[in-house]
Amino acid sequence: MPDYRRWYGPGGTYFFTLVAQDRRSIFNDNRGRSCLRSAFRRVRQRRPFQTIAIVVLPDHLHVIWQLPRGDDGFSIRLGLFKEQFTRRFLADGGTEGSRSDSRARRRERGVWQRRFWEHLCRNEDDLSEKVNYIHWNPVKHGLVRHVADYRWSSFRRFVRLGHYPKEWGGADEARRFDHWEWE
Repeated sequence: MPDYRRWYGPGGTYFFTLVAQDRRSIFNDNRGRSCLRSAFRRVRQRRPFQTIAIVVLPDHLHVIWQLPRGDDGFSIRLGLFKEQFTRRFLADGGTEGSRSDSRARRRERGVWQRRFWEHLCRNEDDLSEKVNYIHWNPVKHGLVRHVADYRWSSFRRFVRLGHYPKEWGGADEARRFDHWEWE
């Protein structure tokens, strides 16, 4: 059994990657994206957090959350989020991927990969790098040629707030994220 270690930092800023079961493109339509919005809203009401940056790709999403001071309960939030999304997605006619015997025994649906990837941002440079990675991701995956052309990310909000010029990511400064190595 793998030894998964999570780093908890009360009030921390976390980068997460969540992937659909079997890498299915469940976020490619309004149903999937609407279910995501609803799940974020419902979990935020029960367990507050601030979304710093996000990108929703066809089969996965990257998001950065800032937790309230003294709170390190990101696993609870992600579990609630996956549960809320799954219930609404299936109720709205979404389909699930394959379910192994193990999933069936645990009464798990075939919507999300079991695990998620998390990274506790250590400082402002680390956070900035993760935000850049999130916004560059649609280009990395070949969905658009320019970061500003992708609709399903927080990039446009960052431009409005003056954190990026609109043409960011169209030149070589962002290309280093194509083959980014996780630490």
